[in-house]
Amino acid sequence: MDQKGYRRGSFQSNTSDEDMLEIAGASVDLSMADDDPPLDREMGGFSTYNGGGMNGKSTMMDFLEEPLPGVGTYEDFNTIDWVREKSRDRDRHREITNRSKESTWALLHSVSDAFSGWLLMLFIGLLAGSLAGLIDISAHWMTDLKEGVCLAGFWFNHEHCCWKSNTTFTDRDKCPEWKSWSQLILGYGEGAFAYILNYFMYVVWALMFSLLAVLLVKGFAPYACGSGIPEIKTILSGFIIRGYLGKWTLVIKTITLVLAVSSGLSLGKEGPLVHVACCCGNILCHLFTKYRKNEAKRREVLSAAAAAGVSVAFGAPIGGVLFSLEEVSYYFPLKTLWRSFFAALVAAFTLRSINPFGNSRLVLFYVEFHMPWHLLELVPFILLGIFGGLWGAFFIRSNIAWCRRRKTTRLGKYPVLEVFVVTAITAILAFPNEYTRMSTSELISELFNDCGILDSSKLCEYVNDFNSTKGDDLPDRAAGPGVYTAMWQLALALIMKVFITIFTFGMKVPSGLFIPSMAVGAIAGRLLGVAVEQLAFYHHDWAIFSGWCSQGADCITPGLYAMVGAAACLGGVTRMTVSLVVIMFELTGGLEYIVPLMAAAMTSKWVADAIGREGIYDAHIRLNGYPFLEAKEEFSHKTRAMDVMRPRKNDPPLTVITQDSMTVEDVETIVTKTTYSGYPVVVSRASQRLVGFVLRRDLIISIENARKKQDGIVSTSIICFTDYCPPLPPSSPSVLKLRSILDLSPFTVTDETPMEIVVDIFRKLGLRQCLVTHNGKLLGIITKKDVLKHIAQMANQDPESILFN
Repeated sequence: MDQKGYRRGSFQSNTSDEDMLEIAGASVDLSMADDDPPLDREMGGFSTYNGGGMNGKSTMMDFLEEPLPGVGTYEDFNTIDWVREKSRDRDRHREITNRSKESTWALLHSVSDAFSGWLLMLFIGLLAGSLAGLIDISAHWMTDLKEGVCLAGFWFNHEHCCWKSNTTFTDRDKCPEWKSWSQLILGYGEGAFAYILNYFMYVVWALMFSLLAVLLVKGFAPYACGSGIPEIKTILSGFIIRGYLGKWTLVIKTITLVLAVSSGLSLGKEGPLVHVACCCGNILCHLFTKYRKNEAKRREVLSAAAAAGVSVAFGAPIGGVLFSLEEVSYYFPLKTLWRSFFAALVAAFTLRSINPFGNSRLVLFYVEFHMPWHLLELVPFILLGIFGGLWGAFFIRSNIAWCRRRKTTRLGKYPVLEVFVVTAITAILAFPNEYTRMSTSELISELFNDCGILDSSKLCEYVNDFNSTKGDDLPDRAAGPGVYTAMWQLALALIMKVFITIFTFGMKVPSGLFIPSMAVGAIAGRLLGVAVEQLAFYHHDWAIFSGWCSQGADCITPGLYAMVGAAACLGGVTRMTVSLVVIMFELTGGLEYIVPLMAAAMTSKWVADAIGREGIYDAHIRLNGYPFLEAKEEFSHKTRAMDVMRPRKNDPPLTVITQDSMTVEDVETIVTKTTYSGYPVVVSRASQRLVGFVLRRDLIISIENARKKQDGIVSTSIICFTDYCPPLPPSSPSVLKLRSILDLSPFTVTDETPMEIVVDIFRKLGLRQCLVTHNGKLLGIITKKDVLKHIAQMANQDPESILFN
């Protein structure tokens, strides 16, 4: 077979967003990010989409007996076509339903297909819960390892080591089985030299853990750094980031998350647990055909996996579902709501079965308050909300400024050195203060705690007058020396946490923001709570206290103020409202405190929104230039489609393909010389009447396969996108018919369509591109990137900050 002009080798995609990319601050070469196999290696199955929009029928390629592997799939760093994916799933489901009437085996296949979604949720819940338990146990042990070791078994943490000890309740932390490093090395634990040795060992262990974490991330899985929630939001909106939810990312993120938390850095594991759960969901999708081959269906699974991640992070299954709905999901149908609920339930049950903290609870800082709150306490609760909003806005601006500096200066080239310096500063400042030395989860637990008779914490060192006690309830008492010492230490801890978290979040280690934000709010809340408590004790005859807080009564609960402050600060940073209140309610198990939590959460959101509209995750999405079209923002500018479409004035004409007059060589030249992800197909260049739209990837794969497998296809062969091709001379080479890859119903708008309608279409239908016509003639094209750039331009931002297709 003489194939003149045959081009050897495959076409290479030359799109500018496929060279070196910076995801969550990690510069990544795409060649090393392929641990999640692209779908084109796995295509096959029931039917292929013929591009007919929502009404297309599935037909085979004209030159092949079977569907082409790879047609209908997507390149890395591109956006999926939601309409096409939903249409393909409807075609697949229709075919299964029709076949189920033919035989018993087909009926069983139909039942198994319907049940596969629930089975997948069960697997995700089991795996996410098991990994969360493993992370909790390991992090608890390694955090205590910085201070000492258990002689009864090195694998026991401090608390477990002392369980079987015969020490008194007040000395339960000083059991003989647990030895500090100075006791182990020097033989004694008191004195200046012992203190210095313990200090030195604490810093050394912290540096070892953090350096191991950053080296593992840098060497094996650059995508494992950061929180992961901004990228997951972007992926759920339809963007493809291959490898971000792959097996290597899962393994390295699980290991390095334990190391990063154990190092004592001001970060939490709750955000990264959402990333871990989504990795589990993505990997398990490969077990089921309908999720492996359909990107839209896969995103429904990832939404449910995100709910399972929050469920195990906070022990809040309902809060997890609401978090997925409110914060991360782009498309959340009712079926996904039910499956998210089931996945969150299984994950929470699995973690509860493991019982990582030994307290039969899912989190370390579960609390129960028994005293009711008074209406007048809403004033300090709202003050905490204002503080949370101010802190959230301050943190977002400062952290984004620092991350931008990291991206644009030489600082970003030395991630290991940055982690080393921040860890060293954190460890050196943290050790002298017992409230920063302990893990952040333990700190929050201590701050949430409602002081009882047996509590030996400094926060509970009040002047006791047991003659006035009634049962287990302790009245408001005068603060003792321990409380005043704790207040000073907490004030210093607050200052440290506020500033060190700004530099920690965004480093090249797994880092969550939930726990540090809650710690800042809990410290502020406890300080305010103790202040109000002492004010009520010494001035109970004041008018504001006389009606409800008499002498000897237990009326102020400082732990409740800590909880409200934690909710306010977390709300100020993330702008969560409903899901935040439900998570906090599930943490405390008290319906009584929903109103204070709601008041603080809404106040913090209002205050933070007044200063800056974006939450921390949206700010990082914009910083990294991800193509995320925010559904919450209104577009109110009076521009039209012709103002945004390409080509603009003085631009070269729009690149188009004609339906039946271009040769294989002509199309290959267009594909080679341009970097567009698709091309409009028109009747002729003169008429510019629109026929449809064909994707670049589908064209490349179809032409390559035709050259290899169909006789007579050469560079001079005509490519035909119609049912009936024009007659050619007998000596002409074979015609290549590609109608089956043509989208016959691309979305079109006229040039006079207001942009607010175009933006709504892109948001609600998840479009990749929209064609612009005038009297039926093709004028131009608007892509998702064009829409994002236009929105940025209208908001007086840099339109070139949108980096990806």
